[in-house]
Amino acid sequence: MHRLQIKHLTKSYSNNIKALDDISLDISNGMFGLLGPNGAGKSSLIRTLATLQLPDSGQVLFDGKDIHQHPQELRSQLGYLPQDFGVYPKISAMALLDHFAVLKGLLNKAERKEQVLALLHQTNLYAVRKQAVSTFSGGMRQRFGIAQALLGAPQLIIVDEPTAGLDPQERNRFHDLLSEIGEQVVVLLSTHIVEDVHDLCPEMAVLAHGKVILRGKPASLTDALEGRIWRKTVSKDALSHFQTDFNIISTRRVAGSIQLHVLADDCPDPGFEPFHPGLEDVYFSALFGAQCRGKEGVIC
Repeated sequence: MHRLQIKHLTKSYSNNIKALDDISLDISNGMFGLLGPNGAGKSSLIRTLATLQLPDSGQVLFDGKDIHQHPQELRSQLGYLPQDFGVYPKISAMALLDHFAVLKGLLNKAERKEQVLALLHQTNLYAVRKQAVSTFSGGMRQRFGIAQALLGAPQLIIVDEPTAGLDPQERNRFHDLLSEIGEQVVVLLSTHIVEDVHDLCPEMAVLAHGKVILRGKPASLTDALEGRIWRKTVSKDALSHFQTDFNIISTRRVAGSIQLHVLADDCPDPGFEPFHPGLEDVYFSALFGAQCRGKEGVIC
């Protein structure tokens, strides 16, 4: 069993923006979802965990060792798929994966070839192994990115916004791949896409303004909102009235009208109906109620 411990992590940049504000998380084997809007601090946390930057204060331990005091040891156990994964032009998938394997220290040629071919099979890229990665579709590139992240059998895998821009078929294929590798190692999935966390992660946290504002199991967090989400469809002209008087956590257009989801302990107004919450309601409720949140995992 592996364990990633993040203790009171803070990070500010030269423009006085506090990207990480006392972040603490304890993560063990399996898929862990890190959910938050753009600018929440997810990428800053990911870069810190990947030892690409130092925190201002706090500590990160992986299996009991401080990763910033022993960065090379962490990097030898790390598989990392960044948000923007660049590729070399005119280099085939097999040759590029072999190149990355050498950079990861896999120097035995026979063993390296065996691992490269196995990963191309696992990511369903073997048939296009001789094709230049620069010609791949977005989903194929992401699968290649996971292949390079899995070189050297890493024990900690970090993927940053892996399904952004993928079509539904590629997204499902990528989910299957992540689920397959996420049983015996720690996999941290950073995303702003609620469905990714719902489909993949038994544990999750929500970040906003550099802080952890919610942490728990998706099913338990959803159950905790039961009876507190109310729905009503209104005209576009009436929306401003409801925005003034009610705790609206989300809106969506439905056949020319606006469907409101409101957070309230009791029916907020005639015409509202109770609505069984989903993880998206948990997410938006957490963002809406961050300033009044009580203890971790409970929305006020």
